[in-house]
Amino acid sequence: MFRLWVREFKETHMLRDIVIEDDTADTRTHKVFNSLEKACTALDLAVPIWLDNNIKDFKRTAKTRFRSGSFIEEVPFDYLEIQVIEEDSTY
Repeated sequence: MFRLWVREFKETHMLRDIVIEDDTADTRTHKVFNSLEKACTALDLAVPIWLDNNIKDFKRTAKTRFRSGSFIEEVPFDYLEIQVIEEDSTY
């Protein structure tokens, strides 16, 4: 099971969060993109644009923050944080 935790933050407070589960046979990259899209749809947000710093952070820590510059529309929070909280087991 793959699970992605998506959270909105304003200053130091978490405003909303959602966990998206994916048990398909897709690649990890597809699961991340699909889960992020599902979370943004559920939260009524545009899907953020992946900037170079987001890619670098996510590769290193399985976590990244999308600030207002990653969205094409204005957002009512400081940043959207995504984090992989469960990976598929590979046996």
